[in-house]
Amino acid sequence: MKIIIKSAREIALIKKAGSILADTFDYLKVHTKAGISTHELDRLAESFIRSHGGIPSCKGYEGFPGAICISVNDTLLHGIPSKKIILKDGDIVSYDICVTYEGYIADACRTFPVGEVSENAKRLIDVTKLCFFEGVKLVKPGVHLGDISHKIHEIATSHGYTLTEDYGGHGVGREMHEDPIILNNGEIGTGPILKEGMVVAIEPMVNEGKVELYTLDDGWTVKTLDGKLSCHYENTIAITKNGYEILTLEKGEQN
Repeated sequence: MKIIIKSAREIALIKKAGSILADTFDYLKVHTKAGISTHELDRLAESFIRSHGGIPSCKGYEGFPGAICISVNDTLLHGIPSKKIILKDGDIVSYDICVTYEGYIADACRTFPVGEVSENAKRLIDVTKLCFFEGVKLVKPGVHLGDISHKIHEIATSHGYTLTEDYGGHGVGREMHEDPIILNNGEIGTGPILKEGMVVAIEPMVNEGKVELYTLDDGWTVKTLDGKLSCHYENTIAITKNGYEILTLEKGEQN
């Protein structure tokens, strides 16, 4: 395992990528309405990112065809944008976006409701976000990553949800996926120890139902086996001298 410590200059570039990414969420939120296809949302996102000086890092990554990942309802992650997938009232949709700026990458995900959604869907979105923010409260130099993973798992399961062990967070910088891997379950006092200058993406991925998943024949789209809802919330964070800074928050969000 090789965890890369970032300089202040590198973190500033990741933060700029994160600012473009956060603005993309605000832009997509306006367009998240019944009747629009995920293909059109992908086109809008790519145009917005490029017009603001960024590059959509997902496009072409290991052959991925979209500019961003768009996952609807029972799709946990890596949903391929499609003209055939049309949003409808009551859906929930996750936008997993990576933006490159001057060679450095920020990675984040948000799940939005489409129109009026069920109370169950609202609760799932809220708890997934809560998992992130309760976990990140522990972040500071000297803390084991297992402490954060444990907290995320504790919050999700206390609300009756499950978390996949197949996917998780990761380091991020010049590469989209760097060491360390950050699972959403772990033991207190285990795993790599956080140090100032590390930059990581923490991303709770929470299932409404059972933990089992399957991947479509396209090789990318990961769905819940029981067809129940899944939700995804992610931010890129930098570990600072005394704590952390979230680099991918929308304007008005708390850091």
